[in-house]
Amino acid sequence: MATSKGTGFLEYTNVGMVDDVQYTYYNSTMKEPVLLTDWMNKIKGREFWENRTWYILHNEQILKWSLINTVQHFNHTGVHTYQNLGGCELHDDGTRRAYSSHAYDGKDFISVDVETMTWIAAVPQAGFYKRKREADTDKQQIIFNFYRQDCFQSLQWYLQYGMETVQRKAVPAVTLIQRKARESAGTDVICHVTGFYPREVEVNWIRDGEALLEEGVWSGEVLPNGDTTYQLRKTLTVSLEDQKKHSYSCQVNHTSLDEKMDVKWVPEAALNMGFVAAGVLAALGLIIAVIIGSLIWKKRASGARSPDYTPAQTKEQSDASSNSSNSTNNDRCDPIAEKLMTQPE
Repeated sequence: MATSKGTGFLEYTNVGMVDDVQYTYYNSTMKEPVLLTDWMNKIKGREFWENRTWYILHNEQILKWSLINTVQHFNHTGVHTYQNLGGCELHDDGTRRAYSSHAYDGKDFISVDVETMTWIAAVPQAGFYKRKREADTDKQQIIFNFYRQDCFQSLQWYLQYGMETVQRKAVPAVTLIQRKARESAGTDVICHVTGFYPREVEVNWIRDGEALLEEGVWSGEVLPNGDTTYQLRKTLTVSLEDQKKHSYSCQVNHTSLDEKMDVKWVPEAALNMGFVAAGVLAALGLIIAVIIGSLIWKKRASGARSPDYTPAQTKEQSDASSNSSNSTNNDRCDPIAEKLMTQPE
């Protein structure tokens, strides 16, 4: 991709891929491209890499030239981009295909027909570019030699020397995740498939072991994990009624598997019913134990404040009580003595 000058963005970026494995990188701030895989060093020595470097640097000049001419033709100002996606494919049946397409500001602009060695304008405004490119026969020959010969030869070497990386296989791991549906009273079941390579994978939800489901199924995109493997999520929404009537499983088909992997979904409510019942009983037992313990504690505390026995009196308490009793009895039971004590001598 080429970007307008003076914008702060990289003026040119080039990425080389074999299938989905990046093996080269270059941008306009670097002196030369860099290799990102060890197996590239094994391919035909230094001569091969020098040849690939020349193509990358040559393409930088072509794309910068293309951007400048296109911007000038449209009399545009500001930030603009010019992109080129090109490559070649080798198929198992022996057929092969080469392609090269160009985009201006993210929209299809023009492409190359390798077989006829002509340029095909995707929009009428690309006619001027077609005439310019076809008039430069020397550069035309370089481009068509690459897409007719060099690209296929390079790809064969990549596959030969990078077989352990490019043609390896990693088996997927499958996990089913259950959650309450966001827009209904049912359940969302997520089939999370991860750790697989190559990228191509087929994931389906199956009902009752045979019916392929499309309705109520949402599929995410295949995403990179960052360790050259991939992941994918496929979500099924199941109503509460259908959960009782049908069985569901997530089926995965991948080149690393000898046969399709089938993972059955067991609703968590049914799976955990025994645990829930045990938990309820344990909670009831705990409540009863707390109530009994509370009653015992209250009874003991009450007994400490109101004892059932009368404590023995001390000697002082006994004497005081006796004198008080005698005085009271005398006052109340001997009126004659009281009268004599009050008479004058």
